[in-house]
Amino acid sequence: MSRIGNKAVEIPDKVKVDIAGDGAVSVEGPKGKLRWKLPRDIRAKIEENRVSLVREAETRSVKELHGLSRSLVHNMVQGVSEGFTKQLEIEGVGFRAAVQGPTLNLSLGSIPTDIKITVTDNTKITIQGADKKLVGQVAADIRGFYPPEPYKGKGVRYAGEQIRRKVGKTVQ
Repeated sequence: MSRIGNKAVEIPDKVKVDIAGDGAVSVEGPKGKLRWKLPRDIRAKIEENRVSLVREAETRSVKELHGLSRSLVHNMVQGVSEGFTKQLEIEGVGFRAAVQGPTLNLSLGSIPTDIKITVTDNTKITIQGADKKLVGQVAADIRGFYPPEPYKGKGVRYAGEQIRRKVGKTVQ
């Protein structure tokens, strides 16, 4: 099994971490504030600019949650200090993107408050935010509206994503 849960999470100078009595970890930094409640049987300790996660039981499920919890706390610290970015590309005739206030204009809907979206060249969308899960979910939602099709490759795709192309029908 992975031993990632035993590694301590370094806290940068600009980031403040608090552990509430109910087991919730709050992380605050220049990019925002995030809060997450730890699973049962996992406790967090702050010592010397590090957050350590300790499991109180040795069952298989608690061991699995130990590594997951450490990774989520690490992502929270990284998110509020540096932030996360996902890039999407739009391919095809008729697809244009623009940000007008709090709305991404692909006729897709409004942008969550913790997310910043920028559009360059009408075909490249950059999604930024402190919460890695929310950034990935917004990118997946946008891609889900117009997924790339395999014949001509039109649609919204992640930057650098390879689409398997299919050969169309041939006329005899």
